[in-house]
Amino acid sequence: MTDLFGGPPESTPLSCSDVQFLDTTLRDGEQAPGISLTPAEKAEIATKLDSAGVSVIEAGSACTGAGERETIARVADLDLDATVTSFARGVQRDIDLALDCGVDGINLVVPASDRHIEQKVGTTRDSVIEKTVDLTEYANDHGLWVEVLGEDGSRSELQFLERLMKRALDAGADRVCYCDTVGHATPDRTMEVVSRLTALGPTSTHTHDDLGLAVTNALVSIAAGADLVHATVNGIGERAGNAALEEIAIALDHGYSVETLDTTKLYDLAQTVATGTGISLAPNKAVVGENAFTHESGIHTDGTLKDDAMYEPYPPETVGRERRLVLGKHAGRAGVRAALDEHGVDVTDEELGAIVEQVKAIGDRGKRVTDADLLTIAEDVQDRERDRRVELLDLTAASGGATPTASARLAVDGEERVASGVGSGPVDAAVSAVREALAIDATLESYRVDAITGGTDALVTVEVVVSRSDQSVTVTASDADITRASVVAMVDAFDRLLASDVSSVAIADD
Repeated sequence: MTDLFGGPPESTPLSCSDVQFLDTTLRDGEQAPGISLTPAEKAEIATKLDSAGVSVIEAGSACTGAGERETIARVADLDLDATVTSFARGVQRDIDLALDCGVDGINLVVPASDRHIEQKVGTTRDSVIEKTVDLTEYANDHGLWVEVLGEDGSRSELQFLERLMKRALDAGADRVCYCDTVGHATPDRTMEVVSRLTALGPTSTHTHDDLGLAVTNALVSIAAGADLVHATVNGIGERAGNAALEEIAIALDHGYSVETLDTTKLYDLAQTVATGTGISLAPNKAVVGENAFTHESGIHTDGTLKDDAMYEPYPPETVGRERRLVLGKHAGRAGVRAALDEHGVDVTDEELGAIVEQVKAIGDRGKRVTDADLLTIAEDVQDRERDRRVELLDLTAASGGATPTASARLAVDGEERVASGVGSGPVDAAVSAVREALAIDATLESYRVDAITGGTDALVTVEVVVSRSDQSVTVTASDADITRASVVAMVDAFDRLLASDVSSVAIADD
């Protein structure tokens, strides 16, 4: 039996133990439809990429326009450890514009396939080589780090691609890059091409996910000798996206003991990019998706409680995450008891059985069982009234002016409190008002809105996950008014978090 790389399964197929990343979230990732990152967002992402240990950050395309150049210059001025580069087409003006931005280097893209050479650019193979040599020498003369990318290299004639890349290296390019521009290549084709290029000199790999093979082809490239991987956070990018930075990093770390990044920062990076781009993470997304370390099945939950590694390939802390046990129709006694224990609720075996039955009944109706649902069930089974510490008495929100505002009137431990807040929208302003009234140190980990009826008066359900110290709670609330549903859910979450600690409520001063 042999593995994908052609060696015995027990062997490590990677030929390079020193692998680095070139992150192109700010350039290729932003080219996905509908994404437009602000200069501040790009600076924040670049700073976090640098902190995680990314070696090269492609900050954008200087040729795009004045606004893009301003943003690239801002990233270049951050004094990062990473090499900051600009995408440059095969024209001198692009290099000059990159120089004006103060970048450390360029990613010089030249056509490699006949389709691109003849139909897109309207030139010849020899002319492409000649221009590539001239531009590489020009960039070198101006002190730039140079990577030459053969666009559509996976569909190029291999002998020509070798000749093009060899001439680029001879002209002073720091490295060349294999580009599977349209996600066309299979792993065996990738192995063949990259093996030939790495024989010439330092080689990078740039893969797309149109066939669902971006990560696989990146790993195959490394096996073939590539030592710099182009990737984007969350795999965002044109069409089906690019190779996902976090997936490759953890695959190398877990599968081959190759350290590339500070993996504990991957989840925070993923959340930052998801927020900035407006592209939410799929629940089943590897490494950073909501369900990656979430267990509902009774069998899986029981096994995980006995041994953390029972149903997980690596600990969630490896990528900056925490394990979650959720409840639904598959829940078992062990999972329900563990969830109750997290909230300090003691139950007898008989009470536990009754609670499990009700949890399963809710799950059978297709409803997710939140922490608030579980605690309400427990209160009902134990025939005890809930002693609320925080209640919403009144809420007013306005978004017609330049700055959305809101005011909230709460009862906190029997004392009425009123506070106001501003925000980017009415929901944000209302939540800010609630925070002001409570002065609670809690973090909104997740916020989700689902319309559950149709029409302009649709009833919406808001689900929030709020954490405080080492405790988190999930709460849902439904209303025709999204602002009110959001605030009700947040208030209920705060109340649940504070229920076990009387001293933790800080009453805001007048």
